[in-house]
Amino acid sequence: MKIFKFIIKSTIALMLIFCACFSILFLCAKYGSKIDIKNSNSIYMYDKNNKSFYEGNNGTKKWVKLKDISKHLINATIYSEDKNFYEHNGFDIPRIIKSTLVNIKSKDLKQGASTITQQYARNLFLTFEKTWSRKIKEAWYAFKLETQYSKDEILEGYLNTINYGNGILGIENAALYYFNKSAKDLTLAESTMLAGIPKSPNNYSPLNDEKAAKERQRVILQSMVNNNIISKETMEETLNVKLTYYGKKENLNLSTIMYYQDAVIRELEDLKIVSEDSVRQEGLKIYTSLDVEAQTDLENSIKNNLESNDKIQVSAVMMNPNNGEIIALAGGQDYSKSQYNRAVQSKRQVGSTMKPILYYAALENGLTASTTFLSKPTTFSLGNGLTYSPSNYADVYPNDKITMALAIAYSDNIYAIKTHLFLGEDTLVKYAKKMGINSKLEANASLPLGTNELTITEFTGAYAALANSGYKVNGHLIRKVEDGNGDVIYEYKKEKDKVLNEAYTYILNELLTNTYDTSLISYTAPTCATLAPKLTKKYAVKSGTTDYDLWTVGYNPDIVVGVWTGYDDNKKLKKSEYKYSKNIWADTIENYLRDKEASWYEKPDNVVGVLTNLETGEVATNDSKMKKILYYIKGSEPGHKSKIKGTNNN
Repeated sequence: MKIFKFIIKSTIALMLIFCACFSILFLCAKYGSKIDIKNSNSIYMYDKNNKSFYEGNNGTKKWVKLKDISKHLINATIYSEDKNFYEHNGFDIPRIIKSTLVNIKSKDLKQGASTITQQYARNLFLTFEKTWSRKIKEAWYAFKLETQYSKDEILEGYLNTINYGNGILGIENAALYYFNKSAKDLTLAESTMLAGIPKSPNNYSPLNDEKAAKERQRVILQSMVNNNIISKETMEETLNVKLTYYGKKENLNLSTIMYYQDAVIRELEDLKIVSEDSVRQEGLKIYTSLDVEAQTDLENSIKNNLESNDKIQVSAVMMNPNNGEIIALAGGQDYSKSQYNRAVQSKRQVGSTMKPILYYAALENGLTASTTFLSKPTTFSLGNGLTYSPSNYADVYPNDKITMALAIAYSDNIYAIKTHLFLGEDTLVKYAKKMGINSKLEANASLPLGTNELTITEFTGAYAALANSGYKVNGHLIRKVEDGNGDVIYEYKKEKDKVLNEAYTYILNELLTNTYDTSLISYTAPTCATLAPKLTKKYAVKSGTTDYDLWTVGYNPDIVVGVWTGYDDNKKLKKSEYKYSKNIWADTIENYLRDKEASWYEKPDNVVGVLTNLETGEVATNDSKMKKILYYIKGSEPGHKSKIKGTNNN
């Protein structure tokens, strides 16, 4: 009897404690800081001309009242996402229990139990990391939403902020994008198609996979039948309706611009200048370096060159070398089909595009454009019984001495490895870090051939030091950030550290113009010779090729452009695909500079030009087959009596 009384008293006490705790939580949620559902987490992005190009999450001008949204869309959403929405208090406990049992039985997370309120709370977060603290925050915000707003207000906010694929947020934007009509005019067929997208925007957008989207539409219609919203006959009639898709945005109809926006958010997170709470409460205005014309040129170049191959992927960066501003960026062919941002997330082997850093180091350490090494099949002894046997592309060799000038034009691997070992394996690592490569590089024999992996943003930033005559710059997209009140909370401070010598960068930049000089075709051709007909201005450019990666990076004083193409699964590239990165690079830089005045570097006073025999490195004569003006530090040029010793090697 005593035990029974104890149990009764304990139960009552626990219930009282629970009620007290719940009351406290309710009061805190009800009367604490209110979530501004129309302005919270509003993110506005502006291009270089301070023109808005992104109004994300709640920052959409297309916010519509619930009464101005088709009843078909509302019903399709509720009965496919959360049929008990108007009955629960934000958490559908029976549904949670049922889904948990199903998941345990299937040993898989096949069923979810998030309510519309919970999903809306999740949308109020800037990032989407899956942590317990995150889950607790989501639950708390769902509870606050339920205590501070009516069900209609919550549903209205949800429909105005969810992701409808293809970079489209909010139902009004989605209706305009997919069907060129307002949300209030959506038919049952259109509504059930749109309602299916948010579950998996990448997979269920009818513009990406109409078959999968149609199957999802069938599931939604069936749920409406099961809940007596429509009849079975109406379902069949609706499934037979042929939908026509519009597929255009009101402005900036660029499929790659979401990669730029995504990169901006990632940079904002890395800056750690704002908290999620402050964004939620006040919103943000982000002023970026985006040049819409450059982004358009980049996207058009990608589309025009890859239209016959939608499987291969691309990443590309356009950067102002003088201040590090990234003016255009693409992390793939089409954001609507793949949100993986290869420009900032993917590290790939850079191939021979690593060589210009090596050759800058060589010039600064006493070698010249005339320095020769013997290029033939070679096995290098690395000590401790280790050997290394690199090969030239297609196993083509001069089997003779070759100058640095031709080694750069032909991308001769044997010459590069000899230069690398001559300087010491640590030298290339040191200069790469000088120029802004922060990723760890292995000081090994193969490093000049680009065996280390880098992101294209980091690598293009390193090339900027060559493009701006020797200054290290920090690649960035964000110029300034303001809070919702217009107060500046971050502004990029221009930093340029002098890390390279202007004279040597000038010499190297001139040497890199040889990569597309068709007059240098001999036992092989310059690596970018196929681009010569496309180029109307002078550029320094280098390509790099591995079995799985194709790179082209090039520049003039105004712009540096880096392009990578390849397969996400490291599928081996066909020779017919080698042209892609080069042609995208050439078309992009040419289109961008089409109406701009041609520019090049001014020759430093301590540099001299000499008409040189490119095969021997000596002063050219009338009998020289290949001759061109090459540049040297005064006193190191061929024919000068005080020429630096030791610049001709075996």
